[in-house]
Amino acid sequence: METMGNLLSFVRSAETGSFSAAARRLGLTPAAVSRNVAQLEANLGVRLFQRSTRKLTLTEAGERFLSNVEAGLESVQAAIEDLAGNAGRPSGVLRVTAAPGFGKDFLLPLMPEFLKQYPDVVPEWSLENRQVDLVAEGFDAAIGGGIELAQGLVARNIAPAHLVLVASPEYLSAKRSVRRPEDLATLDHLAMRSVQTGKIRSWTLQGPEDGQMPLELKPRLLANDPQALCQCARLGLGIALLAVPDVLPYLENGSLERVLPEWYVDAGQIYLYFSSQKLLPAKTRAFVDFLVQHAQAQRWITRLDAREGR
Repeated sequence: METMGNLLSFVRSAETGSFSAAARRLGLTPAAVSRNVAQLEANLGVRLFQRSTRKLTLTEAGERFLSNVEAGLESVQAAIEDLAGNAGRPSGVLRVTAAPGFGKDFLLPLMPEFLKQYPDVVPEWSLENRQVDLVAEGFDAAIGGGIELAQGLVARNIAPAHLVLVASPEYLSAKRSVRRPEDLATLDHLAMRSVQTGKIRSWTLQGPEDGQMPLELKPRLLANDPQALCQCARLGLGIALLAVPDVLPYLENGSLERVLPEWYVDAGQIYLYFSSQKLLPAKTRAFVDFLVQHAQAQRWITRLDAREGR
């Protein structure tokens, strides 16, 4: 019988494409992971990886073995983790990723209560503006949108992903009234490049009576971070199209105002992503239940809806 260590080293190396990345996830050295995989290959009598100086590539036998062993191994590991801490008591490091703005203003404020309820769980937050591979990067949960719902993942809707046009009151007071989307061309546009493509994304505004209007404005200033763009808008440099969570505190304190408040961009939904396995680790189940409960109690679905007309 193969050891759990050998099998885990193989599966994580296949998922990440390198012994070093697998070692970081497993808390081992790259040499130990390489040794475990070599031992597995020797025991099975087949080569599972083609090795090069740059990456690992599964052989045909390796691909077949991975497809057969991966699901069962994950279930066994989840069952072990579920029982490891005081018969299923939530414990251990909980790796979660989210966008910086949403994490800072909506998720981190929940942590005092979460830590009080689950003293044996250690949240590890990764706040960054990119789409992650939940499984390959070893996250227990992710909050955001646009993540491919691959096999083994589920998504719980926690809020709408709406974007709105905003500017500072001082900037707007110096400009003539903007009453129609066509009037936006007279304003300075603050834009952001896509993290994935490096291009300025085109959006379509939605408005009253199912009206639609392409938002295609020449940028006056560019930034690669929503919070930086929000700060530029607060400084009175122009108008910016930003997600409601990134601007809600400033709309509420009056340092930003919506431009054309009846118009917005529908970018889909904000989801809580996690594994669909039946035996979720207790720490992950606790976090999922906690976050969904607080999202409902704090009315995120209505608070972050641009159609509420703030």
